[in-house]
Amino acid sequence: MKKLLKPIPDFMTENEERDFWATHDSTDYVDWNNAIINPKFPNLKPSRKSVTLRLPEWLLSDLKTVANKKDVPYQSLMKVYLAEKVKEEFDQKNR
Repeated sequence: MKKLLKPIPDFMTENEERDFWATHDSTDYVDWNNAIINPKFPNLKPSRKSVTLRLPEWLLSDLKTVANKKDVPYQSLMKVYLAEKVKEEFDQKNR
């Protein structure tokens, strides 16, 4: 016999949704036996945080020159370079 599920309410804010799920059992609202395992969220963007970074003028100028040659924004290029170096460090550490 299939359990009758309650409809999930519409939430105005993320805090409102968080408070709701903290006080309600999700099995009353979701059939977890039919849930998609590892769903894809193509439009979900990772949380971002702004940081202030002081760079020597020559480094910023060189970075902008490289970014211009690649036809990408310099801040995007900086994120790519930073991510590559951090990944390298983790890969070396985990050997």
